[in-house]
Amino acid sequence: MVSFLKKLAKFQHAVIFISIIFCVLIAYIIGVPILQLVELKTLDLRFRSRGTIQPGSEIVLAVIDDKSIAREGRWPWPRIKIAHLVDRLSASGARVIAFDIGFVEPDNKHVVETIEEISRGIQDLKIVNRDLNQYIENIKIRSNNDKQLADSIKTSRAKVVLGYFFQTDQKKAELVNREEIQMHQENIDKSKYPLERYSSNKAYDVHITEAVFPRSNIKIISDASEYAGYFNIYTSKEDGVVRRTPGVLKFNDTMYAPLSIMAISAYLETDLILNIVEDYGVHDIQVGDIEIPTDELGRILINYRGKEKLFKHISATDILNDQIPGSEFKGKIVMVGVTALAVYDLRVTPFGSIFPGLEVHANITDSILRNDFLYRPEWAGLIDFLAIILAGLFLGILLPRVSVVPGLLISLSLFFGYIFFCQYLFSTLGLVINMVYPLTAILLVYLSITAYRYFVETKQRRFIKDAFSTYLAPSVVKQLTESPELLKLGGEEREITAFFSDVQGFTSISEALHPNELVELLNEFLTEMTDIILKHEGTVDKFEGDAIIAFFGAPNFLENHSERTCMACIQMQKRLSKLRKNWRGENRPELKMRIGLCTGPAVVGNMGSKNRMDYTMMGDTVNIAARLEGINKIYGIYTLVSETTRHAAGNTFMFREIDSVSVVGRTEPVIIFELIGLMEEVNPSIQNLIDNYSRGLEKYRARKWDNAINFFSSLLEEHPDDNPSKTMLARCREYKIDPPDSSWDGTYDIKTK
Repeated sequence: MVSFLKKLAKFQHAVIFISIIFCVLIAYIIGVPILQLVELKTLDLRFRSRGTIQPGSEIVLAVIDDKSIAREGRWPWPRIKIAHLVDRLSASGARVIAFDIGFVEPDNKHVVETIEEISRGIQDLKIVNRDLNQYIENIKIRSNNDKQLADSIKTSRAKVVLGYFFQTDQKKAELVNREEIQMHQENIDKSKYPLERYSSNKAYDVHITEAVFPRSNIKIISDASEYAGYFNIYTSKEDGVVRRTPGVLKFNDTMYAPLSIMAISAYLETDLILNIVEDYGVHDIQVGDIEIPTDELGRILINYRGKEKLFKHISATDILNDQIPGSEFKGKIVMVGVTALAVYDLRVTPFGSIFPGLEVHANITDSILRNDFLYRPEWAGLIDFLAIILAGLFLGILLPRVSVVPGLLISLSLFFGYIFFCQYLFSTLGLVINMVYPLTAILLVYLSITAYRYFVETKQRRFIKDAFSTYLAPSVVKQLTESPELLKLGGEEREITAFFSDVQGFTSISEALHPNELVELLNEFLTEMTDIILKHEGTVDKFEGDAIIAFFGAPNFLENHSERTCMACIQMQKRLSKLRKNWRGENRPELKMRIGLCTGPAVVGNMGSKNRMDYTMMGDTVNIAARLEGINKIYGIYTLVSETTRHAAGNTFMFREIDSVSVVGRTEPVIIFELIGLMEEVNPSIQNLIDNYSRGLEKYRARKWDNAINFFSSLLEEHPDDNPSKTMLARCREYKIDPPDSSWDGTYDIKTK
């Protein structure tokens, strides 16, 4: 019988791991979106793990940066400035000037049209004055910035590669007539591939990415150069990261080349060849002796050299003002583009989210010059298949035969070994093979077989009890243990009320006490306060010295968590008041506690390391609550809540609106309220205080400083100890002398945390 059970267990193990291998293979074939996204992220990690590749010195970036705009005027500049830039670069010996800028509209069209209208008026009036006519003609020439730029491009000793873009939105094609499209196609004629090689007649039918229509440079500028290339950069639809660039785009059965490849063609003075293979698609792009590998759609996997600003940036204004020696550009490819923050062509790349589009083109260009490419050959899919099958079989056969610890070590070794193998191929050979699907097979086989061998449910309940018993009420722990489906042990978003508290002046108190006395006092305080939190089914996150961090609404669901939190705060302050009387009689320090509350969404869950995890909270709601606790001291009060908490708590409590503040780490202002107490316990005097304070606050926000000063002064005559009124009175007097600017919306900017 025992032998039979062992054989049955082995059979079930085999069913598990073979099923997993089969499912992973199917997922690989059809492509699971989440795994595809993770695979892309592993590619980004491979870049960062590989590190920086120092680019060559052939490429220099002439950038229209913030400095250039500050000195030369806002962008776009008049074309005459661009013409002068071309002249300076040409005179400095630049070999190629490539524009990541389109000149798709005439520059000062209205000025030229006005001069022409004046000229026609003179002719209509039959005024014959040769000097006047010549003068007007000279003004027309000087005013035609487009012509001056075209002339600079024509006479440039450097080869100028003009940039343009292809429109990809089909809806916009409906707004352009056939004649206009024909004109644009004629303007980009110089960017088409001069030679296309097809392996057979069938190769003519392979799919190439097609553009809707081009948006070219205006004709006078397009005609001025022998080179042009599109500067379209495509982002990944999964996460918006730029990892590939279209090496070819098809329009009206014609193949066109990008700016980077055209710049290389001009630099090497060689033609381009597009190789298309039957039943496959684009095989590669040739620039002289250099073969650029692509995928079947003609996309190039960009071999980024490193982070932004790895290439030399030279400010365009320094070039225009002859502040850069000509040796910086001699014999080089100068790529011109905009990097100013106000008009930043930002791209997200594997190395960061603030990456100028101009530098993407520079990375492509340098990679081609170095003949240093990333590639995923046709046979890479076979490696992926074998990796999935062999890894799954190896673990599936071995794990049932070893104990837990060796099985874990073997699985981890295989898991990380495959990661290092993929990284090695990437870093040394530029070979990209799939990482996620084989790792998924390893992970799933290990987890499934391990789960089968051990009682998952028992371990889960034990984990819940161990993890939560220290900071949840016993009744809540019991509820979660009996119904573990109520709890997500990973991170999840919940609507909670975050609680932060701190003892006023605790540093000076701790300095005045013996360590034993301090510990005794602090333990008594924390015990009393924690008991009240647990009584109201709150979760104690952690203690940080004298501070208590807690939240209500997770892991247990509390529909009225904001109300419970406010009630707990009132009871805590009342209990602390009684404790102060006892401490006063014992000649011990009297502790006062400041509290900050905020209700809203937050991520809650077990976070930390493999060896130590805490059930905690994260997010904007948490940050606001922490800030409000500290803001109490500005207004001299002890319980501040956010507007969200005030509204969620209902009409059981009395609140006073204190101010609207801007806190560190958040752009939107926060309206803050003081929690006064239970509505039924508020006397008419306090109600009158709240009403008059509200009127003073209204005058303050309306910038009626004198009226506001009168309200707060009157309040202090009746309630001389009202600290918020003191704070607002002082601020109104300050603003009366030095008012805030016109953009002020009544929000007080809190500079400190």
